[in-house]
Amino acid sequence: MADATLIDQGRETDVGDYFALLKPRVMSLVVFTALVGLLVAPVSVNPIIGFASILFVAIGAGASGALNMWWDADIDVIMKRTRGRPVPAGKVTANNAMIFGLWMSMISVLMLGLTANYLAAGLLAFTIFFYAVVYTMWLKRSTPQNIVIGGAAGAFPPMIGWAIATGGISVESVLMFALIFMWTPPHFWALALFMNQDYDAAGVPMLTVTHGKRTTRNHVLVYTILLVPVAMAVAFTSIGGPLYFTTALVLNLMFLKGAYDIWKRDDDAAEADNYLVERKVFRISLYYLFLHFALLLVEATAKTFGLTWAAWPQWI
Repeated sequence: MADATLIDQGRETDVGDYFALLKPRVMSLVVFTALVGLLVAPVSVNPIIGFASILFVAIGAGASGALNMWWDADIDVIMKRTRGRPVPAGKVTANNAMIFGLWMSMISVLMLGLTANYLAAGLLAFTIFFYAVVYTMWLKRSTPQNIVIGGAAGAFPPMIGWAIATGGISVESVLMFALIFMWTPPHFWALALFMNQDYDAAGVPMLTVTHGKRTTRNHVLVYTILLVPVAMAVAFTSIGGPLYFTTALVLNLMFLKGAYDIWKRDDDAAEADNYLVERKVFRISLYYLFLHFALLLVEATAKTFGLTWAAWPQWI
């Protein structure tokens, strides 16, 4: 939990510091996947309502980030990757980060309910609660399965986007959720393999810390194998199609090959080459998720030109 002694009261706070509290890089992924969920839904949305709704989703995502930084300031100051964040760096007080996050949470949920519908608002509220309370305050410091269970928080945005458009939940939105949910463990464990010292120093029970790197490598491979059928199943729903199928097949083979390369390595070799394979797979994982959701947008556009499964034999 945040420690007030971390804060240097002599430092000035500016708008950029509060913007950094929102975790803009994470927020951009949330906004993108929520926007895809909205745009691929079978119901069109007024552009103004759609823009406002996605804006409130972004605010809610940022609120989660602020609450996470408030609670985690004591470990963020220890980890090289996070010590430059606004609270441990002394740019924003822990109390101000908490107040900022709470107000942003309330505003985003209330306004999304008024702008779109209360199902979307309820999903957003649950996402904020899950990330800030279930993951940050409980799972992160108590179990090596923190990433597995906590990954649900990052998987809800496309369901929120779908709910904004349709007011409901469907197989398509659940599969988009499952795609992110299953992608999260191998993505973060690849990172943890070459950032293990940070987590160890901070006392975060990441799988690499509690069970070792060999077990983590096994888990990366297993979860990637489980991810592939989920990703490919999307191709056979109303939001998928031949373009998604063919490109996703290549992406999944690449990711699976990367997971296998991680699995077959030993720790002595990893130490010797500075975890080059793990770093490469981590980068692949970033492109992997972005391209899958980008493909869904491409499919939605292609369908307007009649490029569907039924028409595939005519245009391949």
